[in-house]
Amino acid sequence: MGTSRSTRRGRFAAATLAATALAITGCAGGASPESTAGETGGANEPVTLTVATSQNEQTPNYYCGVQVLKEKLEAADMGFTVDLFPASQLGPDADRFPLVQAGDIDIDLQGASALSSTYEPIGVIDAAYAFDDVDHAFEWIDDGSEDLFNGFHDATGVRVVDGWFFGNRTFTTKDLEVKSPEDLGGAPIRFPNSPQFLANAQALGVNNPVSVAVEEVYSALQQGIAVGQENPIVATHSSSYDEVLNTVILNDHNVGIHWLIVSDKTYDKMNDEQAAKLEETLHEIRPDNRVCVEDATDEILEGYRSDSTYTVIEKEDIDMDAFISQAEEFFNDYYTGENLEAYKAIRALAG
Repeated sequence: MGTSRSTRRGRFAAATLAATALAITGCAGGASPESTAGETGGANEPVTLTVATSQNEQTPNYYCGVQVLKEKLEAADMGFTVDLFPASQLGPDADRFPLVQAGDIDIDLQGASALSSTYEPIGVIDAAYAFDDVDHAFEWIDDGSEDLFNGFHDATGVRVVDGWFFGNRTFTTKDLEVKSPEDLGGAPIRFPNSPQFLANAQALGVNNPVSVAVEEVYSALQQGIAVGQENPIVATHSSSYDEVLNTVILNDHNVGIHWLIVSDKTYDKMNDEQAAKLEETLHEIRPDNRVCVEDATDEILEGYRSDSTYTVIEKEDIDMDAFISQAEEFFNDYYTGENLEAYKAIRALAG
């Protein structure tokens, strides 16, 4: 990503610096903390990395993401053991973040809205239609994220190393066909209970959002407390919300990214060679993970389209211009100061 590696305080040999720079070109985040586990070029001491995520084993960011990370690091013969804890086994996002800061969880996959509870400006990444598409999001990660992620690191002691595509967030509902923002007025749609996602609800025309906890979404949908929810297709399917909901609206209002976060305390466990290998591996997984998410999404959607019990509202049947322009107008008024600057910087990179 856009941040220089020149401020890294580890003692790389010149040859190792050159090789690492080539390997991790494009990775995210601020300056890497000093590694204290050993000198580069020496024996790699064993290090166990704990990886946590809210996603279950049926989602691509598990089987094409963290599971691949485990396989690659352990096969590298550099002393890595990787333990995976999916499906919020170590607690929900907000509870896990202090454990990341402490180095008890070494790598976590978190959404920007969850991270904004500790550093507010990072929440703008989750603004509806902030990114035009996945290419725009990845371009910003590589070329535009430096200031925001350095600020996050300075405030928290945690680095955003990279981001993996999670899927475009879409609406799914029970019998409610949505083709424009006006169709959402008054509809009780579930949104995650964070300031950014509730702002997204307003920006998209939802004036009656339901913000039940993720553990209660299925029952809320089943009982009619909410008539719809928004999530990437792969998450909607893996959470079985499509057992209750039957209408899929492909408005793609948010490019879902799971941010890969690692704290200074975890860098202290590794020597420089191990740290570089971790960053390199997280980054090289990104394109294959994206393809995996897109393939899984297409397969699920084809299942919906071939099943007469589902209705799929295709993008060409949606007034996308109305959604996008309404959201952009909303956020240009909603944000101020540093948040507005960050939002405008993202939009400035749009194609």
